[in-house]
Amino acid sequence: MTAPLTPPPPPHDQSPHDQSPHQTWQAPPPAGEAAGEYGQYAAYGQDGPGMKTELREAAVIAVAVAVSGVLLGLLWLWLAPHVPLVGDQSGKSWAVYLKDSEGEQAAGVDGTFTLLALAFGVVSAVVAFVWRRRGGVPLVVALGVGGLLGSVLAWRLGVWMGPEQDVIAHAKAVGKGVTFSAPLKLGAKGALLAWSLSALVVHLGLTALFGPRDPEPPYEDGPYTAPPA
Repeated sequence: MTAPLTPPPPPHDQSPHDQSPHQTWQAPPPAGEAAGEYGQYAAYGQDGPGMKTELREAAVIAVAVAVSGVLLGLLWLWLAPHVPLVGDQSGKSWAVYLKDSEGEQAAGVDGTFTLLALAFGVVSAVVAFVWRRRGGVPLVVALGVGGLLGSVLAWRLGVWMGPEQDVIAHAKAVGKGVTFSAPLKLGAKGALLAWSLSALVVHLGLTALFGPRDPEPPYEDGPYTAPPA
């Protein structure tokens, strides 16, 4: 004779002493507590301090980088080698020649500008990272645009403050056979991009190495259900 099977009582009828140690009954946390627990992670859900703040900071960086092109232009004017010229008069006509036809001063002018622009790009990227401590599209665009504007400003300032552009008039002023310096000229226009490229590369490296990391979401153990016997 078989004893009748009695279905087990529902879970809510069990007392705390009758519950299995492998079963966990957990009430959901209050709404306020849950919001406080995840509030810090929700704050990181936004990219940076906000778009308006990022655009404002990017504008400041772009202007500061562009204005520093004045210093680049002065350094280029001071450090760039001078190309020697000499004037010759034949009757009433004047001709101007390179004093040293095999000299490499012209290449040194371009090289000096490029090296200075690379150094300015590194410095501007480091300063922007130390001030902002994070990346972002507006900041990257500001470094690129500011570097390009600063390079153009430095180029034009160096040419304007350098030797006279009219070499014939300069030769007439100094006299026949007297050596004078050629106008400051940037032959390789690609050097205007050196500042922007170096700033972007250095800032990208600093952000990858020392920038803030995205926080990992919190991990919570869910209720454990014992496997069926």
